[in-house]
Amino acid sequence: MTLADFPPWFLRAFAVCFGLLWGSFLNVVIYRVPREMSVVHPGSTCPACGKPIRPWDNVPLFSWLLLRGRARCCGAKVSARYPLVEAAGGLLSLAIVEVIILRLPDSTPIARALAIYTADLALALGLLAATFIDLEHMYIPDAITLGGAVLGLATASLRDLGFLDAVIGAVVGFVIVWLPFVVIYPRLRGGRVGMGLGDAKLLVLAGAWFGWGGALFVLGAGAVQGTLAAIALLLFRGRIDEPEAVREERERVRAEIEALSGEERAEAEREFAEDPLAEAPGEGFGQARMAFGPFLALATLEFLLVGQEVLGAYLAWIDAG
Repeated sequence: MTLADFPPWFLRAFAVCFGLLWGSFLNVVIYRVPREMSVVHPGSTCPACGKPIRPWDNVPLFSWLLLRGRARCCGAKVSARYPLVEAAGGLLSLAIVEVIILRLPDSTPIARALAIYTADLALALGLLAATFIDLEHMYIPDAITLGGAVLGLATASLRDLGFLDAVIGAVVGFVIVWLPFVVIYPRLRGGRVGMGLGDAKLLVLAGAWFGWGGALFVLGAGAVQGTLAAIALLLFRGRIDEPEAVREERERVRAEIEALSGEERAEAEREFAEDPLAEAPGEGFGQARMAFGPFLALATLEFLLVGQEVLGAYLAWIDAG
């Protein structure tokens, strides 16, 4: 069977439904992974009262709309993040089909088309989860960054990218963040890290998927969009606030350390001092703390969907000049 055996409307409808379902699962990942909870057991429960959510109250998008953003079990307000993530999953899945799959030759074997779609969707959903986790907790799980990099290396041939090129891209992605922002910057700013290793690992992922050129694109586009977002926050809010969850986690860890004594406490204090989030950010724009991962994730998605066209247009413009 080839791609021509499936009408475009069927592929689009399948993509939306499949993406919505996985978007619903991402909400579990986003909530549980930072709390070190299993994402498979128990089943979906109400964050407010802990009661199991019945299947008909767990339909992506529609349940939240029908219940008007309230939990049926206890009436607690359900964050708008839940339908937003579900909708984003559906839209990303549809975009992959529209921009990548439907542009493949009609003679493409359906097995290859499905492999490309599955790999790209896994990347997109992982980046979506990373975005919301980083926005709330200012960290990105290694399972997403390093796991995504491994998947990128394993599927390089699906993107007509050589395995060695993918490896070089991953190395370049790490070095362009680790060397200037983790090694050099702290020496200039009294030990303060410019970017976290989670951001470096995201560039490893981008390089593994798209080569060294893709890693550079993601860093550049992410930096531009992150800077614009920071300026917008300062213009409209006058400040950049640290996420509440980060403050709560810092207070919890400090309380646990204070309950210790002797060498155990001294060792815990030394380990905690190495955490870039151990101290509250200082006053002023230069001391503000803002998650950069979401902008790297956005730039990676942009490269997945339109990056080759953008680079092609840029190179054509350079040649014409």
